[in-house]
Amino acid sequence: MRHTEAADPDCAISQALTVVGDTWTLLLIRDIAGGTHHFDGLRTALGISRRVLTERLKALVEDGILEKRLYHPHPPRYEYHLTATGRGLLPVLVALQDWGGRYVLGDGSLSATSPADSAETRRVHALAGHRLPPLELASAAGEPVDPVAAGSAWTVLYCYPGAYPPGGHDYPPGWGTIPGAAGCTLESSTYRDRMAEFTARDARVYGVSTQRPDQLAAFAEHARIPFPLLSDAELQLAATLRLPTFRAAGVDRLKRLTLVLDATRTVRGVLYPVVDPAGSVEDALTLLDRLAGE
Repeated sequence: MRHTEAADPDCAISQALTVVGDTWTLLLIRDIAGGTHHFDGLRTALGISRRVLTERLKALVEDGILEKRLYHPHPPRYEYHLTATGRGLLPVLVALQDWGGRYVLGDGSLSATSPADSAETRRVHALAGHRLPPLELASAAGEPVDPVAAGSAWTVLYCYPGAYPPGGHDYPPGWGTIPGAAGCTLESSTYRDRMAEFTARDARVYGVSTQRPDQLAAFAEHARIPFPLLSDAELQLAATLRLPTFRAAGVDRLKRLTLVLDATRTVRGVLYPVVDPAGSVEDALTLLDRLAGE
């Protein structure tokens, strides 16, 4: 790691900025997290000069943020991947995106959804055609699970802010006043009740939130959820796909949206914003039928 005399030696923020305080650096981490690993792909995506890109990649490797993986021996060509240290920056990217969406592109209000004509909505719909890189999320049992179902034609990932069994104090104060936050239990229960219709379409359903696995397990038992609920508590999926989030009670939470992926891990359809949690299940079935007919 670099440590400069100009930076405050006792301030972690100051020292961190000596490593990732450059605009290109954070954008490189964003795109590599999103699945772009080759030099030319990064250069094209960012519109960056070869010299600057070479310098930034070299520094990130030296600082332990990235690792090089040889994929072509003659001449030698490398892929760039995040290390464990680099993956530790994913919550930073999510926080920057959330702050930028709320205070720079938005009016500063707290919301679990977005207007249909917003920049955030356009970004989410632009995920169509994007391939989800390999990653694993924790199940309610704490086991690693690929969020794309193996052996099925389709995977439906519905992301939601949070659902808890009654009697606890897991919902933050004022939860019901946050636009788009309420309705997670209804949405999950509707998927449960219509699961046979998804099975008939060779589609697997996964629910995804940033809740801890033990919280997912408690809700799944209470609501009798028969399909996997996955935890994105480490914000891997959120950062990889740049999914919209909001922060409530000190927790980063996914905004409500639905993605349909095919067997090649490619996003084929997007439902966002979701204004009717129960109605979104019918919308997902309609989307599956349309995609199957293409």
